[in-house]
Amino acid sequence: MPNPNLRHLPLLLLLTLAIVTPTRATKLDLSPTISAILDQIYSGDLSAAIEGARHLQQEQPTHPLGYLLEGEALWWKIWCTSAEFKYGMTYPRHRAKLAADQHYFELAAKATSLAEAQIAQQDTAEIQFYAGMGDALVARIYALRGENRNAARAGVRARERLLRAVALDPNLADAYMGLGLYNYYADTLSAAARVLRFFMGIPGGSKQEGIRQLERAIAEGTLTPPEARFYLAINLHNYDQKYEQALQIVGPLAEKYSSNPLFQLIRGDLYAKLGRRELAEQSYRHAAVLRISDPECETHLQNLVKASLAAIGAEQAAAAP
Repeated sequence: MPNPNLRHLPLLLLLTLAIVTPTRATKLDLSPTISAILDQIYSGDLSAAIEGARHLQQEQPTHPLGYLLEGEALWWKIWCTSAEFKYGMTYPRHRAKLAADQHYFELAAKATSLAEAQIAQQDTAEIQFYAGMGDALVARIYALRGENRNAARAGVRARERLLRAVALDPNLADAYMGLGLYNYYADTLSAAARVLRFFMGIPGGSKQEGIRQLERAIAEGTLTPPEARFYLAINLHNYDQKYEQALQIVGPLAEKYSSNPLFQLIRGDLYAKLGRRELAEQSYRHAAVLRISDPECETHLQNLVKASLAAIGAEQAAAAP
């Protein structure tokens, strides 16, 4: 199965290898409002999540998290509208530049600048983490657009901030999602990407350590567990062809956020790879009847469902009048 190698390279730049003895995790203190926005994002209610994030920005205009949450909701819209069904897997591989990207960049820049202002007053692991996430938002959209140099620059900045966060608090559990992704991708690069990594001076990583770190983020994190679970499942599917393990990881996500059609598609892909055609079809048809609160994403989603069903020899049911 092909690896979209260079597109993942900027993710490596976001993060760094850090191995510490597991101790009691440091939990981010999230308000009920923030938790509700996160639930809306992962449930596929992106419009409500964006609205909630904007209210949070009004209530706490000097805190970076409201801007990061809006950026995260927009990222899932980008993920949805950029995804294609190819090689038996729904996944975004490339997307052109769009004028709408400017607002996404502005959110990331705002989050980072607010974090920097707070760091100047008092340097904490949490605020360094938020600053790094602002740069990470920028890096991943550059990577999706194929702008590897810009992605690398943003990734290097994010890496430096996350290094500082871990230095201040090695037990900040949510940082392990980023650290785990770094380790995983660094150990799965193609030869061409390894050459580029060498010339840019990017340190290597360990896939197994990355998996352990992602599992720690899933078990102990506050902000990142759903995303850590999602990307661990995606990576085990795409890079390692460990379909059963990936299915076990994504299953709780698809159950908890059963209204998110993207998670149903991901689970259906894994059922299909495992030869469980009826369960794959059931997941795909479940995705087909779910609605996501973004018209562009909704339209694209139906095309993904159609392609997924066709791949297993099933027909899409006629749309209701």
